[in-house]
Amino acid sequence: MDDKSLTFWEHLDELRSVIVRIVACLFILSIVMFFFKDWLFGLVLAPAHNDFILYKLIDSLAAIGNAQVDDFQSQLINTELTGQFMVHMQVAFYAAIIIGSPYILSQIFSYVAPALYANERKMLGIAITAGSVLFYIGVVLSYILIFPLSFRFLVMYQVSTEVTNMIQLTSYIDTMMLLCLMMGILFELPLISILLAKFGFISARLMSQYRRHAVLAILVVAAIITPTTDIFTLMIVSLPIYILYEGSIICVRLISKSSKIS
Repeated sequence: MDDKSLTFWEHLDELRSVIVRIVACLFILSIVMFFFKDWLFGLVLAPAHNDFILYKLIDSLAAIGNAQVDDFQSQLINTELTGQFMVHMQVAFYAAIIIGSPYILSQIFSYVAPALYANERKMLGIAITAGSVLFYIGVVLSYILIFPLSFRFLVMYQVSTEVTNMIQLTSYIDTMMLLCLMMGILFELPLISILLAKFGFISARLMSQYRRHAVLAILVVAAIITPTTDIFTLMIVSLPIYILYEGSIICVRLISKSSKIS
């Protein structure tokens, strides 16, 4: 379909169709994931146990260095009558977003495809694949490293030994899913940068020129999505995003050279 042949209302109608397909996909996947409760919550609640892979690694490294690591114990509680059922629905929906992300990306790209040149449309498959891989890398990094470190720090932190930490299930789920989804979205930075460069909104020179501003923005975003206030966790979140920013500059520079864009 030629983008120039579409009217404003036709664009809106096409956008509505894309949104409807995405919502339908998430609805179906949410129902499917709802019936995989044991597997789903076995995965989601794994970082709450002291035998999680990252905690074992920390203990092993501490043993090598003859350092003492405090025992890690956590207790999740629910204080609302419908709390566990609502959390079940919530986690199923989040799982649907993560699993359905390739389809969501394909629908978004299909909407913008008519505005691209024919040779650029051929690259949509690569863009969708790259976007999906980057999203999953961000989600896995948050699940394996960022959230467990944050959770362990907060559970073990006490203002007094007289106060015992009992973590609300909803707080645990909200924090985990926020970090996973936000890291997944932030890992789309290289792909978004390439698209913006293609449309002439940014360039490698501009991104390099405003590197200091980008670093500040990265720290602010990391501080917003990080549930802890310690500098260690903040750096763990900020470092991969900064590396992605530098990688985005390289990608934009390569794309600009191949497209003969100054």
